[in-house]
Amino acid sequence: MRRIILLGNPGSKRTIWFEKAAREQEVPLELLDWKEWDRMLPEGVLYFKIDPPLWESSALEELKELTRAYKEDLSVLACRAEKGSVEFLNEPQAIRMLLDKRRCKKRLMESDLPVTEFLCENDKIQSTDQLLSAMKRQKIWQVFVKPVYGSGAAGVSAFRLQPGTGKMCLYTCALLLPGTGLVNTKKLQSYTRAEEIRSLLDRILGLDCVVERWYPKASHNGYSYDLRAVVQRGQVDYLLARMSRGPITNLHLNNHPLPVEALGLPVLVQERIRTLCQRAMECFPGLQSAGIDLLLEKGSLSPRIIEMNAQGDLIYQDLYDQNQIYRRQAVWMKAWLSKPE
Repeated sequence: MRRIILLGNPGSKRTIWFEKAAREQEVPLELLDWKEWDRMLPEGVLYFKIDPPLWESSALEELKELTRAYKEDLSVLACRAEKGSVEFLNEPQAIRMLLDKRRCKKRLMESDLPVTEFLCENDKIQSTDQLLSAMKRQKIWQVFVKPVYGSGAAGVSAFRLQPGTGKMCLYTCALLLPGTGLVNTKKLQSYTRAEEIRSLLDRILGLDCVVERWYPKASHNGYSYDLRAVVQRGQVDYLLARMSRGPITNLHLNNHPLPVEALGLPVLVQERIRTLCQRAMECFPGLQSAGIDLLLEKGSLSPRIIEMNAQGDLIYQDLYDQNQIYRRQAVWMKAWLSKPE
């Protein structure tokens, strides 16, 4: 018996809207709650979609352990699948790969794709002093610091150094609370006092971070922007601009979504974006759906990949419009159900 399984979270927007898409396609969907996941697969011939577990903690220093447990669950799923008849929307090992920003970016770079490069490709930067030394050595005066694990701008920080004066500025949603440690406030703050910046950056860099070049982004109507593409089976199913007055564009930080058509991008730039997204997906066998964040360089509009998310298919602007991302996934599942045994 063929069964469609969503490993997810009851009542979440992901679950509600995917269930809606499944009902419209008359796809029988079974929800397996992450909180009740006992590392045993249901019986039958299975097709799995894996949504990320919900983490209630805002403590950034717990990110690595939470991700480690999630990666172990993914490995168990992969092993169980080898012993049974299981297919995945995104294979567990592909999801594991993209959870690690360092490994994911290295794979893209090995394929000669344009990305926001590491400040130091081979060295981990673990303190503010090391960061300042590397920036001065390479004459790069603005960078992004990102925990290797985590999403939704958790711990992501934009850092500027004025080479002549030594003045610094840090933009981040991280906050250092006495007795608690680093927490994700989901509210962007800016810091200019050197002592405060050093204290905060030292703790952030201690999380295990990648440090990447900060490229000036293209702008539209006074806002800088980057792009979120949802790519499924080699096709860009959704493309959205994220407009911001500041350096971090995540929409939950009160930034502004804009349909990409409103940017009036040249046809050649649009084609470069599609080609780059397709090539990025080819780097990760077993990945059928992903969210890809890209920037267009100021002036040239040359696209560069910022990062990829194997579970980046939740786009509110799509959910409340046509829900086409989840609808397409449901169509695939309906076709899978009709395959001969």
